[in-house]
Amino acid sequence: MIEALPGWFAWALLSAVFAALTAIFAKIGLDGVDSDLATLVRTAVIIVLLAVFVFATGKWRNPATLPGRTLAFLVLSGVATGVSWVCYFRALKVGEASKVAPVDKFSLVLVALFAVVFLQERPSGRDWLGIAMVGAGVLVLAMKR
Repeated sequence: MIEALPGWFAWALLSAVFAALTAIFAKIGLDGVDSDLATLVRTAVIIVLLAVFVFATGKWRNPATLPGRTLAFLVLSGVATGVSWVCYFRALKVGEASKVAPVDKFSLVLVALFAVVFLQERPSGRDWLGIAMVGAGVLVLAMKR
């Protein structure tokens, strides 16, 4: 069964597990701390962890040697990630993790739409059904009781 899964699937599943833990750990860690400071601490840990990983695996290369287009889009991705994290931590500070995290995952719907517009990807009908279900789930979670 596992052998039949695409190579990316295990990494994506691990990403989901750690993203879920991120929400839980962050919610607990935000107690009595400003969300922006908490985001900074989290980011510093990520920088150290990734630096150790990149150096330990021999993958270091001077970023200045990357093609300009690559570097520009990685910088834009970094800016988007930073803004996303600030918004996410602010939402977690005042909201319930079980509500904030699913709404944050509305990004799945937006990724699909942006991928169609910017990357010319063409999800199947079945894919769109799943994407619509995620969107509907977010709306259900966001509605006031």
